[in-house]
Amino acid sequence: MDPDKLIYFDNASTTKIDDRVFDKMRIYYTEQYANASSSHAFGLSVNIEINNARKQVAKLINSKSEEIIFTSGATESINLGIKGLALSPYNTKTHLITIQTEHKAVLDTCFYLESIGFEITYLPVKENGLLDIKQLEDALTPNTFAVCIMMANNEIGTIHDIKKISKIIKPKGIYLMTDATQAVGKIPIDVKDLEIDLMFFSAHKFHGPKGVGVLYFNRDNINYDQIQPLQHGGGHENKLRSGTLNVPAIIGLGKACEIALTEIFDNQKQIKIIRDYFEDNILSINGVFINGDIEHRIHNISNICIPSIDSNVFINLLGNIAISSGSACTSEIIEPSYVLKAMNLKNEYANSSLRFSFSKYNTIEEVNHCISRIKDLVKL
Repeated sequence: MDPDKLIYFDNASTTKIDDRVFDKMRIYYTEQYANASSSHAFGLSVNIEINNARKQVAKLINSKSEEIIFTSGATESINLGIKGLALSPYNTKTHLITIQTEHKAVLDTCFYLESIGFEITYLPVKENGLLDIKQLEDALTPNTFAVCIMMANNEIGTIHDIKKISKIIKPKGIYLMTDATQAVGKIPIDVKDLEIDLMFFSAHKFHGPKGVGVLYFNRDNINYDQIQPLQHGGGHENKLRSGTLNVPAIIGLGKACEIALTEIFDNQKQIKIIRDYFEDNILSINGVFINGDIEHRIHNISNICIPSIDSNVFINLLGNIAISSGSACTSEIIEPSYVLKAMNLKNEYANSSLRFSFSKYNTIEEVNHCISRIKDLVKL
């Protein structure tokens, strides 16, 4: 293959937009550009398409369309969901439970709530990155109003048992929140079966556009007025998220959900083959090992430790091969991954760990080129 061709193995950070998604969006920039909130025929026709996109999103996760709130991305959805529920006048409790390996959007939101008087329990994880369910049970109190556990970890891919967590906390009247940013569009998700109350995700993690995301909320348990809006000015999105709708991006999100629904199992199979092939080859390098649980993880993420390398230096040496040393939100911080440290991985190993994340656009040929390049560098 062309040695100068970009090889992109950083799909947990963002993905290439699907051509079918981009084609669907284009007309809403150039021809169908009306404000979806306008009352004239032009605006009403666009609003019909917004409602169709809402249905496409709902169908992917088995929710009702009226349970879908469009936002600018998962970070906003997380802030609106967690703060909105915590600060609601209907909420009289002040204790929330999460885990130390959550995305920074969840952790920083929890830090804020702590600063204004809420009590947050940050549960540790086991060395494989999984939550100890017994520790969760022990942490529950009569003052606990919610548990927020991510569905799939963005650095190591670990999938937490959301259904088991739900069975524990729902009889106690505790809300279940989950950041599903790394899971939606990649694995089947049924929010009703899992009894999720609030779920957050972005389009750009599964070949949709950047700048749009979703807050799902379970209307069987939560009404619109039980979530305190964070911004005001027009009452858009059932008064939960004011502001002119990003029509092209929402249309693109809907199309991405439609495509994911029909291709999810084929993509899952294809990407797992690529990831397993990559791991089989890279594990042949002396001392290399996989971080996190091998069995309970998303199929597109592989977090690898190559002892003795400096991950940040190594990424630069790889040149046109795009990978990361952890979350994109913390990539400018030159210190060991907080996720790996929470798993009690030694600093020397955490500093030598790399995240490879694959998509439906990757090939075995690209993997072979990457493996060859890595082996050449490890010899240096």
